[in-house]
Amino acid sequence: MDSGTLLSFLALDLLLVCVPGADWAYAISAGLRDRAVTWAVGGLVTGYALHTVLAAAGLAVLVAGSPALLTALTVVGAAYLVWLGWGVLRRPGTPGAAGETGAVEGRTGSRGRVFLRGATISGLNPKGLLLYLSVLPQFLVTGSGAGLPVPAQTVVLGLLHMACCAAVYLTVGLAARAVLGARPAAARAVTRTSGAAMLGIGALLLVQRLATL
Repeated sequence: MDSGTLLSFLALDLLLVCVPGADWAYAISAGLRDRAVTWAVGGLVTGYALHTVLAAAGLAVLVAGSPALLTALTVVGAAYLVWLGWGVLRRPGTPGAAGETGAVEGRTGSRGRVFLRGATISGLNPKGLLLYLSVLPQFLVTGSGAGLPVPAQTVVLGLLHMACCAAVYLTVGLAARAVLGARPAAARAVTRTSGAAMLGIGALLLVQRLATL
């Protein structure tokens, strides 16, 4: 695996990560509602770390070869997005609404939930699953010129993807908080849009996957 392969993967991966989706919606929502952007992004990256471990262990190949298992994972992930998006639409919240004391106490108690939600969203995100099943394998080098074993190459590419996700989602979440933090009405509208995006993406994935059964 040479530097050219890594740079090619990095360029394509960065392009894919920059396409708004469920991860973007959650990063924006976390920045505006919980002010726990780093915990939310940490959860999202952890979900992709799980994808990396599973891919390196060869389980991604197993999932790709089992339509029933892939369908089940997609349905669970899509249903979770629908549930989470509906929750955001019902309670969009506003930055700083809880007050200083409540915010400190709430942040301490909610960081774990913010982190776990992020990990669940990315861990069950069909977009991420397809990245590891279809895009990443194209950059793996086999044969005598491989240099590193395929599992090690998978880990390297997975780490690059996680770094891209961390950089982009931190920027998105922090930018949303900085720009909209002092604008409650605009923040509420953007949060509702993020919730609608999660709900819409989840519903579309559910319809598409169930239509193939």
